[in-house]
Amino acid sequence: METTSQKQSMVKDLTQGSVARQLFTFAAPLFVANVLQAVYNIVDMIIVGQVIGGSGMSAVSIGGDVLGLLTFLAMGFSAAGQVIIAQYVGGRHYDRLQKLIGTMFTFLLGAALAISVICFLIRSQILHWLNTPAESFAYTMDYMVTCIVGLVFIYGYNIVSAILRGMGDSRRPFVFIAIAAVLNTVLDLLFVAVFHMEVFGAALATVIGQAVSFLISLVYLYRRREMFGFDFRPSSFRIDIASLKRLLSLGIPMAIQSAAIMISKIVLTSWINSEGVIYSALSGIYNKTGMMFGVVANSFTTAGSSMVGQNIGARKYGRVSKVVRCVAIAGLTFSTAFSAFILLFPKAVCEMFTGDQAVLAVSSMIIVPIVLNAYGAATRSPAFAVINGSGNSRLNLLVALLDGMLARIGLAYFLGFGLGLKPLGFWYGDALAGFMPIIIGGVFYLSGRWKT
Repeated sequence: METTSQKQSMVKDLTQGSVARQLFTFAAPLFVANVLQAVYNIVDMIIVGQVIGGSGMSAVSIGGDVLGLLTFLAMGFSAAGQVIIAQYVGGRHYDRLQKLIGTMFTFLLGAALAISVICFLIRSQILHWLNTPAESFAYTMDYMVTCIVGLVFIYGYNIVSAILRGMGDSRRPFVFIAIAAVLNTVLDLLFVAVFHMEVFGAALATVIGQAVSFLISLVYLYRRREMFGFDFRPSSFRIDIASLKRLLSLGIPMAIQSAAIMISKIVLTSWINSEGVIYSALSGIYNKTGMMFGVVANSFTTAGSSMVGQNIGARKYGRVSKVVRCVAIAGLTFSTAFSAFILLFPKAVCEMFTGDQAVLAVSSMIIVPIVLNAYGAATRSPAFAVINGSGNSRLNLLVALLDGMLARIGLAYFLGFGLGLKPLGFWYGDALAGFMPIIIGGVFYLSGRWKT
């Protein structure tokens, strides 16, 4: 076990000092980074919606859902890697840290390449499974294929971010994603509005932004390799069996959780798409607004998970309870403010995305589901902070199955088909399922089993 000052110079100790101050200091860059990430996803929708209209919005919405599903391994395993890194940092196990980093790089980048090849080969079938409207089929294909090509950059960025965040550094990932967001916005306007490259231009702008962000973050990590003991030699990327087992043990349930939620959303997307291109475009607005307040929940979940992980590793359980309370208060405060805004100015929010009057005519039906989604996101943050930070893989799997599959699909099916509410029922089902994690996480937290 190594504890050199050089290694510690890249590590931020989250086991001492004011919990609230550390949480907000850690979460603030994450929040801005996530906002920027959401912005450069939303920018695609806004620019395409204003320039092309409903069919373009439908393409970006469906293509974005597919891309979200394809990143489930990156989301799950990078979140798992971040928690394990935080626990190693808290326990000062720097020798294990080095082996885990090499294993993460090799395993996840290999997975990204394999997924890209498979999805490219079955690209047409994927869009047919999703009931992609005929009016937006060609646009959706352009968007999806372009994003598939850039999948490796998304995985790579998530690896680097997980390493830095697990060590307590949330500022650098913010800088890297800020670069991607600015570049994506500029290229979106250039490719779509000026060069008229349509939906392909929006996807290409996104991929270029992600690629530049990953390469810059990788260079940053390489130049500071001596500070945390990873030398980037080819031999260092050899998969360590013990590290892989630990990563798989926690990463598989987290990946299933991510995949289950995305699969359920894909199922809902397919049902909504069958109602026509107008509702498909409206679904894009629902999803993108959900992304806007979801960035806050994700920021506090990520910050809270790292703080919980380090404090469990250091056996400072009293601080864990304070972290969970702070995360809950912060999320609920923001959701209340956001909900008030969208209830007061619903038309203005929808008009941000499109001027298509056919879409705007039915846009009022998504307002209440959006508000419910906001509060669901707020309650998920403290639940996942304690579940993820404790590294409880079985509980992650349970949340994945109940939230992602049974609750979301079951509620949407009952409300949409059983009660005949169709698209409205699908959105309500999605929003109400978001409260499932707080039920499971709340019981887990009160039981005290997270200490072990």
